[in-house]
Amino acid sequence: MVKGVRRYYHRRVVLVGGTGAGMLEDVDPGLAVDGFAALAADQLHIWEGSLDRPAPEIRRLRALLASDELARAERFRFERDRARYIAGRGQLRLLLGHYLRRPPREVHFEYGDHEKPFVADPGLWFNLSHSGPVAIFAVTSIGEVGIDVELDDAGFASERIAEYFFSSGEVATLRGLPAELQARAFLTCWTRKEAFIKARGDGLSLALDDFDVTLAPGQPVALTRTAWSGSEPKEWSLSDLSNTEAGYIAAVAMRRTRPFELRRGTLRTTDHETLSEQEKL
Repeated sequence: MVKGVRRYYHRRVVLVGGTGAGMLEDVDPGLAVDGFAALAADQLHIWEGSLDRPAPEIRRLRALLASDELARAERFRFERDRARYIAGRGQLRLLLGHYLRRPPREVHFEYGDHEKPFVADPGLWFNLSHSGPVAIFAVTSIGEVGIDVELDDAGFASERIAEYFFSSGEVATLRGLPAELQARAFLTCWTRKEAFIKARGDGLSLALDDFDVTLAPGQPVALTRTAWSGSEPKEWSLSDLSNTEAGYIAAVAMRRTRPFELRRGTLRTTDHETLSEQEKL
């Protein structure tokens, strides 16, 4: 495993990739990327990060945010939620700055009709999701992408959420499974549906029972039905990103019919070994 290190404002970002990972070179103001750090035309990069960061890191990540992001952070009632929001947005800026080869504070977000963020730079799409302390980020040059993550919680199986939100076919499949498999299958269905909605950018305007996804163990990951089009399911690719060791269920969706390469890595931020003169005082 090869680590890539990039310094920003006396801190470092460590992007830990899998096979084919490449070293990030120290250049100013952007990044020279290679291997996993570069984004090929047929690749989807998935990064996992933690939102529970030490206070010094939260302060540094906060310094990367724009005024509207800072204002939103202040609206959180509890400090933990505020810190997690800052950690998520800060890490997103670090990642996008890395791919766009610019300082993270110079990444400018725009928002779609349903508040889905995007950057004006052509050829780069991204999405993020978080649950508890877990955050996952999707970055691609292929096209619109949606991602969703939920902590693995057995309590969902005993509730009737599926009956209120899922299609009748999905509910029948879910309730036909052994009881011990239903909680995971529920979250599998939920995250796949949320990822699809987020990729389309429809927000709450698209009802969850207007389309079907697979959810049973052993089934191929797929969108199988939409109420508005008989052909659209064939235009989409869904992938399962669940990590049992980390304790979460996750999925990603892209409008893509041709094969693509999915690469996964871990995003870590750590204090730089040397402090600036101001920080030493």
